[in-house]
Order: sequence, then structure tokens, then C-alpha cells
Amino acid sequence: MQLSEYRNFDATGLAELVAKQEVTASELLDAALAGVAAVDGELNAVIATFEEEARRFIAQELSDGPFKGVPFLLKDLTAHYGGQPTGAGWPPRAAVRPAEDSELVRRFKKSGVVIFGKTSVPELAMDWTTRSRAHGVTNNPWDTTRTAGTSSGGTAAAVAAGVVPMGHGNDGGGSIRVPSSACGCFGLKPSRGRNPVAPSGSTWQGMLVEHVLSRSVRDSAGMLDATQGLHVGQFFNSPPGEGFASEVGRDPGKLRIGVSTKAPYGAATHPDCVTAIEETMKLLEGLGHICESHDIELPPDGWSAFETFILAEYATDMRLEEDVLGRKLTADDFPPMLWEMIDAGNGISAVDVNVATTRLHAVASAVTSTFNRYDVFLSPTLAQPPLAHDAFPQATSMREHYEFYLSWMPFTHIFNVNGSPAMSVPLVWNAEGLPIGVQFAAAPAAEGLLFRLASQLEMARPWEGKRPPISVA
Repeated sequence: MQLSEYRNFDATGLAELVAKQEVTASELLDAALAGVAAVDGELNAVIATFEEEARRFIAQELSDGPFKGVPFLLKDLTAHYGGQPTGAGWPPRAAVRPAEDSELVRRFKKSGVVIFGKTSVPELAMDWTTRSRAHGVTNNPWDTTRTAGTSSGGTAAAVAAGVVPMGHGNDGGGSIRVPSSACGCFGLKPSRGRNPVAPSGSTWQGMLVEHVLSRSVRDSAGMLDATQGLHVGQFFNSPPGEGFASEVGRDPGKLRIGVSTKAPYGAATHPDCVTAIEETMKLLEGLGHICESHDIELPPDGWSAFETFILAEYATDMRLEEDVLGRKLTADDFPPMLWEMIDAGNGISAVDVNVATTRLHAVASAVTSTFNRYDVFLSPTLAQPPLAHDAFPQATSMREHYEFYLSWMPFTHIFNVNGSPAMSVPLVWNAEGLPIGVQFAAAPAAEGLLFRLASQLEMARPWEGKRPPISVA
């Protein structure tokens, strides 16, 4: 299969070709590897490939699932593939090779995908762009001088450039939706507990969720069918869904949609992001939906509570890493700002964490109450278009680090706090030719509604024909 042909299919389409015996899984793997060779020198998105293992898997373990034979990449964070490193962009972890697959990877394999490599992440996912001491900076295929987003930026760049039609990502504060917006992908963050969380079942108290970034809505829905469901290894489980792939193409009905461009906690929203919402509202109203201005009123101490909670969670993660590495961690193991965060987290008391969690319940209540009035909530995904690499400070204090967070990605984390599904949809490109994602959220466990709306938008304003300058074909 030529790269120009390979690039024209989403994962569902490639699986159909395999099922018809028009192409083999090995031929698709050849194409994906050729795609890595063609573009990754400019993107720096794929940090490792394991072709020999992928070919062994095709020969011995390939599952007859809905995505049989489709090449697939794992984000190099949390998703363990037995025998392959999970490095998290962090030099001390480079040699750590988990012995077994995590539950999510087992479910990916049962879907039929052929996992052949890992994608880049920020160091320990603690940066607002995808860069690390281990692997350097990942570039955006729409403009290589700009960020691919965080922290699934490697997957987003690879999917947008056509290396794979769909790849793994996870999202603890926006890390599926942010890079999807920056790279022009479709990215849905599922409800809390919908998918098994890897490797620990209670990561960030269920705020961190796992799924994929894709180019088509149907691929995201089909993979959620394949991976969702109860997992005995975690505290938080959503009720099983009813078949998300069947929601694609269904009429969502006449929706009442709350709309806001006001960023939580005071960040400015760039005019391009405001324009994207205005264009989206016109599209929605043309499809028969009702759009009303609505700003979610959040508790004033919600952001400080989120900071406290996350700092404590980072410190917890590093305490557990000491068990993996078999030694104590010190300041020498981290860039100065990351060590400041971890040190601060270690200084937070259990009582302070519980108080912060209580405050976050108030945030969750405010967010979830929105869906008593509206079916869906619309906002920008990001407060700014994809930023230039040099916009991200190389060395900063923890306080400046969090202030930058709010200036860049203030719209996403509230839906991790309340557990709602939320998606970034690539509907708008600005005058510079950069993608500007728009975010839709719905009530917890309402992924089906979002898939219906997303597929309606995909048909009304298709984005598949949008190809970045850096592309496999």
C-alpha cells in the first residue's frame, strides 16, 4: 500500500480492507513505518518503534477485533506494553521495562490494533508543551515552529500527519483535547471510570482518563466500545455504555447548548478562539440547535484547590516511582521547576489535600449543574492558537508555571474535576492556517450524545480533507 493511499483511510476503513483481504496487517505496518521515516525527522513525535515485536504480534496474537491489523501508537506514559520501556520523557525511567501489559493495552490488543511504537510526552507530563530532556521538542505538523500541545502531543502530531489514523492518549487536565486542538485532530476525553486507567486504577482520583486521538469520529467511538467497561482494579467505574459506534450518524435532536468564551479564573481569550466559537454557533444554529450565552460560575478558590490537589498527586506519583526505581529521588533527578513542584507536594498535609478535594467537589457541582439547563456546553478548547515554541518559558518558578497554564489551557480541567465527557472538534482554522479546536462537554456518562453531535458536525463541515504541510502524503 502506497502512503498516499494509506493516508486516505481512517482506522475503520483500514480494518475493512483487512477484513476483505485487500491488504494485510503486515502491509499496513510497512506503510506506518514508512510514514514514520517520511515525517518524524521534522516532527520528533515517535520516540521508539518495535517492529520485530509488532511482526511477532501479527503472526501469533493478532485479534479478530473491530480494528484488526490497524497500526497504532501508544503514548509513552502510563500505558505499559510488556517488555518495552515506559519512559515518560524522564531520563531515570529510560531503562524501566514493565513485565506485563497494563489492562488498557490488553484491551487495545483485543480490538485488533497492531502496536508498533511509542509517542513523545513532556517530562513526567509536567509541562504545558511536549518537550523533555530525554527526547527534545515535538513539532506541530501545521507549523513546525509551534507546539503540538500537551501532553499527548506526540500522538496528536503523528495522527495529524497521517502516520497512524488513531493513537493512544490520556487526559488529566486537557491532555487529549489540548493537542487535538493544536494539531487539528478529534479528541474525546471519556467520563471518569469509562476506560481502565493504566497502570494504577485510581490515578488522580479518577481525573486522569484514557482513550485515543483520531481523525474521524467513528474511530473514537469504535475504540471506546472496544476498551470501555468495568475494571476491578480501579475505584471509579462508569456504567457500561450501550454501543457508541451505533451513535455515529444518529440525529442528536434539537439541542440546547450553553456557550462561553470566558475562561475560568480570568485568563484572556484570543480573538481567533472567540471567532471559532462564533463560527461554530452559526453552524449549530443552522443545524437547528439553540445556542445561549452561559458562563459557568465557579467557586473562587477552585483553582487554588486544583493546584494543591495536583501537587500532592505529583508528589505521590514520585513516591511510587521510588519503589519502581529502587532508590530515593533527589533534586538531581529533575529540572529545577519540576523539583520545586514535587517538593511543594511533599509539604502538603493530608488534611490540606482533603480540604482541597472538598473544594473541588464544589467545582464539580457547579460544572455538572450546567447540564440541568443545557444538553451540551460549548467553549474554546484553548485560550490561544497553537503557540510558538519560544512562548513556553524554559526555566520558571512553580507559580509562573501555573500562571502560564491558565493563560494557555484554562477551559479543559474543569471537566476532569467533574468527570464529564468532553471533546475537542477540529471545525475551524485561522487566517494563518492553524487549527483552532472547539470544546463540547455533556453530563457525566453522556458520551453517546457527544458522538451524535460530533458526527453531525463532521458531516456538515468535514475536516478529513484538511492536510497539514508535514504529512505522509
